[in-house]
Amino acid sequence: MTIREASAKDLTTIAMLVSQSNKDIAEKFGLNADNCPKHPSFCTEAWVKSDLARGERYFILEEDSVPIACVAYENPSAGLAYLNRLSVLPPYCNCGIGAHLVKYIIQLAQASSIQTISIGVIGEHSDLQRWYRSLGFIDGETKRFPHLPFSVKYMSYTV
Repeated sequence: MTIREASAKDLTTIAMLVSQSNKDIAEKFGLNADNCPKHPSFCTEAWVKSDLARGERYFILEEDSVPIACVAYENPSAGLAYLNRLSVLPPYCNCGIGAHLVKYIIQLAQASSIQTISIGVIGEHSDLQRWYRSLGFIDGETKRFPHLPFSVKYMSYTV
C-alpha cells in the first residue's frame, strides 16, 4: 500500500472514491439528493476541485497502483486541522485501511505543528464514533443544523 498526495488530475478518482465509499451510509440514514445534497455519497469532481482550490489536500491510498481509499486534510488556522472525507471502498472496509489513513494524517499534523485535529460525523452514527474513539479521538459537542436531516457530532484528537 502506498499513499500519495492527490492533484487536480485526480478529480475523477477522488470523486469516485468518496461517493462510492459513502453510499452505504446514505442508505443507512435515508439520505438523498433532496434531503442532504452535500452528503459525500453525492460527491462530484466540482466539489473536489473547489476543495483543492481553497487549500484542502487529498491523499489517495493505492494497492498495487489501484486507488482504494482517500482522505482530505485541511489546515484552516494555526494549530488546527480538519480530517475530512475519509473514504474506503466497500470491499476494503474493516481491513485497517481507514485507520492507516487516519494515522497518516496524524503524522502529517505532527510534522506541521498542529495541536488539534477535528472531525465532524453523523451524530446518530454510533459505530463510527466508537471507531474514532478507538483511534484516540474524544467526543466534543453535538449540533443540529436546519439544513441537515441528522445531528453532527464533533470529535477531536490532541496531537
